[in-house]
Amino acid sequence: MDTELIKIILAFVVLINPFSALGLFLSITNGCTTQDRKRVAQIACLTVLITICFFTLLGESLLKLLGISVGSFQVAGGVLVFLIAINMMNGGGNPVKPNEDEVEVNSSLTASAVVPLAIPMMIGPGGISTVIIYSSQVKGAFEVGTILAAGLCISMFCYLSLMAAGRISRFLGDTGLNILSRIMGMLLAAVAVEILVSGLRTIFPDLLN
Repeated sequence: MDTELIKIILAFVVLINPFSALGLFLSITNGCTTQDRKRVAQIACLTVLITICFFTLLGESLLKLLGISVGSFQVAGGVLVFLIAINMMNGGGNPVKPNEDEVEVNSSLTASAVVPLAIPMMIGPGGISTVIIYSSQVKGAFEVGTILAAGLCISMFCYLSLMAAGRISRFLGDTGLNILSRIMGMLLAAVAVEILVSGLRTIFPDLLN
């Protein structure tokens, strides 16, 4: 597998982190049939994929429309991702995603699968910013395809995680999920530093040359 694809998938796994949404998924689907749980998982993960595809294809155009340079957005996005990483390493979870007890679950399973399960619980501002940052760096159809492939991989991973939510929660428990969050925070910090350095190099071309 291409190194760049692995790096993007890693960034998506850490930022989207389907494990953080397991409790909400179990709450939404409590008392539902297996078929209903499968439908909620499918809709949520399809929403994640559509969001990634949308910002991959139109993210740079949105920046140009708003008059924001790629370098400036990379620096801002890198800072945001780094703050998320620090909070995760401190055991605070993702600060730009809501806590399970702060979200309002809609009466409709379909609506709940989209909001709040997919957006913003699974893919929030940090994930969307990262998609835009990576898409702004692409130079051809192959690299666009790499990001879309990474989005498809993480969406499938999210689906498998949600379908195994009960078993994962019982196996890891609160302590295991907390440890996993801290490890992901460390990996996310490394991703954030790369984004920051890339943004600074874009703004200051002679930096670190």
